[in-house]
Amino acid sequence: MSLGAVISEKARALPSRVAGSALQAAARISAYFQQRDPTVGAAFGPALALSTLLFVRSPLSNYIFDEQEALLANPFVNGKVPFHDVLRRDFWGLPHDRSIGSYRPLPDIVWRGLWQLGQVFHHPWALHWVNIVVHALNAACISRITLGITRDRTTAWFAGGAFATCAVLTEAVTGVVGIADVLGALGLLLAVLALERSLPVMGPLVFLCVAIGFFSKESTLVALPILFWIALLAAPLHHPARPLRVVRALVALVAAIAALVVYTETRRRFFPSELPAELAAPLPPSAPLVQRGFHAFLRWFSQPRLPQDPINNPLAITDYAHRVAGALGVYASGVGQAIVPTVLSGDYSFAAEPIPPRLVSLRSVLGGIFLFAPPLAAVALFVKTLTAREADSARARTCTLLAIGLLWVPVAYFPHSNIPIVLPTVRAERFWYLPAAGLSLLLGPVLARLSRAPRLLGVRHLGPALAAMFLVFQATRARVHALDYADDLVFWRATARAVPASAKAHLNYGVMLGARGQLDGRLFENRRAMEIAPTWPMAHIYFADTLCRLGRPEEAWPYYRAGMMMAPNDRNLIALALQCLWDHAAVKPRDTDLLAMADQKPGTWLAFLNRDIVWNGQKNAGVDRKYRPRGYDEGPAE
Repeated sequence: MSLGAVISEKARALPSRVAGSALQAAARISAYFQQRDPTVGAAFGPALALSTLLFVRSPLSNYIFDEQEALLANPFVNGKVPFHDVLRRDFWGLPHDRSIGSYRPLPDIVWRGLWQLGQVFHHPWALHWVNIVVHALNAACISRITLGITRDRTTAWFAGGAFATCAVLTEAVTGVVGIADVLGALGLLLAVLALERSLPVMGPLVFLCVAIGFFSKESTLVALPILFWIALLAAPLHHPARPLRVVRALVALVAAIAALVVYTETRRRFFPSELPAELAAPLPPSAPLVQRGFHAFLRWFSQPRLPQDPINNPLAITDYAHRVAGALGVYASGVGQAIVPTVLSGDYSFAAEPIPPRLVSLRSVLGGIFLFAPPLAAVALFVKTLTAREADSARARTCTLLAIGLLWVPVAYFPHSNIPIVLPTVRAERFWYLPAAGLSLLLGPVLARLSRAPRLLGVRHLGPALAAMFLVFQATRARVHALDYADDLVFWRATARAVPASAKAHLNYGVMLGARGQLDGRLFENRRAMEIAPTWPMAHIYFADTLCRLGRPEEAWPYYRAGMMMAPNDRNLIALALQCLWDHAAVKPRDTDLLAMADQKPGTWLAFLNRDIVWNGQKNAGVDRKYRPRGYDEGPAE
């Protein structure tokens, strides 16, 4: 046989060989899931492969959104302050008197450790792998928790798969700043697994795991009710010989409270914060007991002051009733997005989630139902398990898992809801990281039941097809959203398209265009931001700055003036405006206007900087360098 014939024969056989190899690989993968229980070790490998496939971002990515402040400008992470200051710095590396409210030492320690390994790790792509690995570990824990309660391999694999592929978690896993969410969830999930241990060991393990969660993110506070509830329900399943469900629940609660006390007292000692006026003043004796208790707790917890910007959270400037109505609407949208993630975005600021015009609407009603009905259903299922003839039956075990998930979801979301306290952000997908863990416990039995249904609605294999379609849809949406993190330009372009009503998205997209020399595109996006938010000082300043950079300072001046007068104490915005005017020889003709503006706003940065550039501009070549804002993609000013 000639060489050509041999090659031709092998070429014809190649497709069948490839198909055979693929079938063999599929059979081995199927056997792996069918024959092995999803212990943490067994589930971690598949979860890591899936997390990598779905959430890894481009190696060419740069610092996106909050990564600018969290990494580049974080003096603790990049070694500009000594390591022993770790308990005296917040999430952004700021001391207590400059903090914006997030005290999370553990993520900073992880970042600093990786940052110091070498120049290659001075890039967010390497750092975001921590999130991917921990997310995979969390998914493995979800599978193992489900297995421990249901003893059902299929349900456990589906629960972990639902969490691993959950598209709404993309921001937390793909964005570096999401490390706080994934580590906080890891602490809680490990504490849940600790409930399976003997009573003397369980308490210390729960304390340690919850402490890890607290020092990663303060919202681990939800571990207290969740752990108590799980211990109360699952004790007979984990410890059939000696359930002691009430004792175990109380031990878990006390251990979690101890972790809360250690975290809070550590923060109060090393990172003191001034109480806001509403907490500093005592409540009247006539106030309800619950209100006084919550007030006393907040005084002791002493949460560092959170920034309140109406652009990031419009609910910060409305009355309590409208705030609750808006928060319930956001929650309803979040539930729908977690299950059917058709639209995902990195930003939902004004006016994407505005103050609701009416207290009662479809969204607020649905949000109220989703918030209060599941815990009632959880209690009903708990009672059902108590009265079941066979407490260890598959049905009772599934009811226990559902009761846990139904309480977990609303409780885990509540601190992020803007109902108990006003947050800096009205809505963020990373807020769903912990609630999604509870949602996965609910989805596991549903997907397992679908996969086992020989017929559904009279159609063969429809159930397995629906289960597969759900996971594939989630995975596809996660991968597509992770592609938005290719770089800062792609991120903000995708955000502006996904949430076109967000002024912040358009403004930042314009900044990214301008950083690449596309000033006409920046002008268009900045104008759109100003049209959406006509009272936002930054929108006016940035629109004017684009005009100025285009060599049109005369057109820019009215917008500069309006923006500076709206925000007379925003040093960075004012310095940005004045420097561009100086660079285009547009300060001298406006000396009188600038000094008049200073007289109208005495004691402000506007007054100081306006007078300084008029009197000392020649010497400083514009604004004094120590007052100029940090350039884009730069580290902290020296």
